[in-house]
Formats: sequence, structure tokens, C-alpha cells
Amino acid sequence: FSWHPLLMALAFSFLMTEALLIFSPETSLLRSFSRKVKVWVHWALQLLALLCALLGLGIITYNKHLNGKAHFVTWHGLTGLLTVLYASGQCTGGVLLLYPKLMKNWTLAKLKLYHATSGLVGYLLGCASLMLGMCSLWFTTSVTSVSWYLAMLCPLLTSLVIMNQVSNAYLYRKRSQH
Repeated sequence: FSWHPLLMALAFSFLMTEALLIFSPETSLLRSFSRKVKVWVHWALQLLALLCALLGLGIITYNKHLNGKAHFVTWHGLTGLLTVLYASGQCTGGVLLLYPKLMKNWTLAKLKLYHATSGLVGYLLGCASLMLGMCSLWFTTSVTSVSWYLAMLCPLLTSLVIMNQVSNAYLYRKRSQH
């Protein structure tokens, strides 16, 4: 069981967060690299995040099966399943950005905007699922007092940073078009 929270936290709190921050001019470790390099690193980190999430989902599903427990009956379980499915779809949509000629009736700018916006929704779903997991009986008995509040702050603060980055990037593009 303990692999499930580890893999999901790795997927959504670390890998996906880093994959999104790659495009930030303020926080990216790769800010001096070309856009092409950033896109490929983003793609690799998102793929690793998805693999961790799928493995985490598989582990918890198998654990529930072994223990005769119901699957996807809590808010955490339902949002977690939705998040992993959404992330799978988002990664598929990201591949279209690598090959924009496959989408003949769409401009690359629109594809990027939709990918970034829907990616933000998926990221917020992941953060919500992590926070709901922190309300579970297992987590609240394992992590108590101030540590619980600090743990809860992590996805909350990172989601605010990511939302700010996406909105700033959108506003920057709007300004540069005028």
C-alpha cells in the first residue's frame, strides 16, 4: 500500500509540477535552454508522471482487491481515478502538439492554449486528489498536528504557483499579439 501514496506524490507533487514549471521564466532551471529542449524535457517529465500515476493506481487497485475492499468509493478514490484518466488524455493531447499538422483545422496557438488550460485543470484535479488523500484515515493517523497542515500546504501552494504561471503566460501572449 505504501507505494501508492509515494508514487502519486512523486507523479503529481514533483514530476508534474517540475514539468509545468519548465516554461516559467522565473522558476525554470532550464530558462537558458531553447524552447525545443524545454518541450522535450516537459514531455519526458509528464510521461514519467503518468507512468508513476498509472503504477500507483494499479498498486492501490490490486491492494484493494487483495483485501476485499471496494474500489473507488471515496471522494479521494473517485477524484484520483478521474485525475489519472484525465492525465492520460492530456498526455495524448500533448502528443498532438508535437505533430500539429495532424490537427488541420486548428492553429498551433489554439492547440497550445487549450493544452495549457486543460493541463491546469488536470493539475488542479491532481492537487485536489492529493489533498483528499491527506484527509484519509491512513494519512491522518500517520501524520499528525503541525506536520499534517504543512503537508496540506504543499499541493495548495504549488497549485497557486502553477495557476499564476499559466495565467501570466496567457496574459503575456495576449499582450505580445497586440
